Amino acid sequence: MKDPLMVPVNKVPEISVVDIHNVKLETDRLILRSFTKNDFEVLYGLRRQNEVVRYLYGEVHTPEETRKVLEQRLKMTTLDKDGDKLILAVEEKTTGAFVGDLVLILTNKASCQGEIGFVFNPDLQGRGSGYEASQAILNFGFEKLGLQRITGRCDPRNTASAGLLRKLGFKQEAHLIENVWAKGEWTDELIFAIRSSQWRQLLEMM
Repeated sequence: MKDPLMVPVNKVPEISVVDIHNVKLETDRLILRSFTKNDFEVLYGLRRQNEVVRYLYGEVHTPEETRKVLEQRLKMTTLDKDGDKLILAVEEKTTGAFVGDLVLILTNKASCQGEIGFVFNPDLQGRGSGYEASQAILNFGFEKLGLQRITGRCDPRNTASAGLLRKLGFKQEAHLIENVWAKGEWTDELIFAIRSSQWRQLLEMM
């Protein structure tokens, strides 16, 4: 017989550990895959553009910096501890064109928290590819990994990124004033977030 005074204990949240080298996501028009050593040219071509890095924390890449970044990405194996990242290259199915890259960071494993980031090719804007690719990695984060909450951050001047996060269903939770020192100045930062329950509600409405 159950003790009527006993308070039920909720199941401890946990995420699924995945081998990120085997992660490949597909949408109607896009493929999201792991980076390979053959991606140097397209990655450098993206990260050397002033327009692309204008509101990012880093500067435009030199070839050496791109090689170093690519080597780091090739060494990533799992999403298992705080700070681990899943970084996927996004390309069009029909043309093979490099659309950009997406990152999903495991920020707090114990509380099933993650963060999304993205960099897209400005030459391919206006096709909805960023939205489509971001939906895929969000769904992977919530449904495959079991994340409870995913955040996104951007400079308030980066209206394209803020607009994409809002379109994806993220809610702005904070506007931090002069909290980041980047490119020789103090900059603001917008903090967005979406919970797993909100994501599933959005899926039901699609």
